[in-house]
Amino acid sequence: MTYSITPNIVSATVAMLAVVFCTQVLASEESEALAELSQQKWQWMSDKNVKELEPLFHNDAKFVHMSGSWKKQRELDIIKEGSIWYKNTKVHDVDVELIGDSAVVWSRITLEAHVRGNDVSNEFTTTEVFVKENGQWQILALTFSKVRDSHKIEH
Repeated sequence: MTYSITPNIVSATVAMLAVVFCTQVLASEESEALAELSQQKWQWMSDKNVKELEPLFHNDAKFVHMSGSWKKQRELDIIKEGSIWYKNTKVHDVDVELIGDSAVVWSRITLEAHVRGNDVSNEFTTTEVFVKENGQWQILALTFSKVRDSHKIEH
């Protein structure tokens, strides 16, 4: 028995592969953009730039720190007033997972901060949950998990 491949089958296969490839490229670009946005956020926090952070933080956002958890306005007030000053954040590794209009960004960081009058340096893995609304990514949750300096993010 012999089989012949028609031009329609070849065209359909090529088109399907092109769609898969383009989808992967777009997802990769979106992942990179989220990693860059996350990185930019650390600089805005260091600069106490609540003007840029306010629209980045979703209105229903929650933040989990070593000393407690709170909502958006308190996080912005803490940053603005400097009761936690994110002086310097060194990002060692980042992993991004996209799920529709949601994303999770895990970052392995060393955070140098000034917290209630004391300079501190801590190793964290942060978990940021982003949602995309009206074409804009916003942080819905940010959690700091204290880890050892040897901790690695599984990709």
